[in-house]
Amino acid sequence: MLIRHHRRAAAAALATLAVLALGACESGPDGAAAPKPAATGAGAEVVVPGRPGEQARRVSPEEAASLLPDERPNGADFRYVQMMIVHHRQALTMTALAPGRAGSPAVTKVAERIAAAQQPEIGAMEGWLKTHGGPRDQGEHAHHTMPGMATEAQLAELRAAKGPAFDELFVRLMVTHHEGAVTMATEALGQGNNIQVEEMANDVIAQQTAEINRMRSL
Repeated sequence: MLIRHHRRAAAAALATLAVLALGACESGPDGAAAPKPAATGAGAEVVVPGRPGEQARRVSPEEAASLLPDERPNGADFRYVQMMIVHHRQALTMTALAPGRAGSPAVTKVAERIAAAQQPEIGAMEGWLKTHGGPRDQGEHAHHTMPGMATEAQLAELRAAKGPAFDELFVRLMVTHHEGAVTMATEALGQGNNIQVEEMANDVIAQQTAEINRMRSL
């Protein structure tokens, strides 16, 4: 799967604005070139790297700041984070059933690995929400019909299963659950605007795609 990294190239180039302060030289009393201190205040300048084939240019710090990509979170960012927290919590509900029910040690290990990965991710997403002002109202259908979510009937069936029957159902439900998470993360990459959410979505795609492949090999 191709993982999109939108705005990365522009952000990487413009990040040099913070370190490329203009260090011009001027002649000293003896005619030798003496280093000129970096400018500060209203007269300060920074160097903006040019595009391929273009020269760098000097701009004010204010103009340089305006050239940086706007990475303020939008509605898609909040929607993804809030929904993925709910999505991950259901995965933890499912993995918590494995001890005592799974017949295969391999399935137990998969469940442990999923829980160990997704619990910290929930914490990171909750921290992101707190940093950005808390949850946002996404409408009454925001958490409805998230892709890959198991139904209450399927969860009840999983709770009642043991041994090979549990293993087969757990793997089937969790593969579907992971595929839904990958779908949500891919949509977030195309619709969101915040670089931290983009990084979290890319992590979900990478980790859960790997887990899907592991489970399909069981």
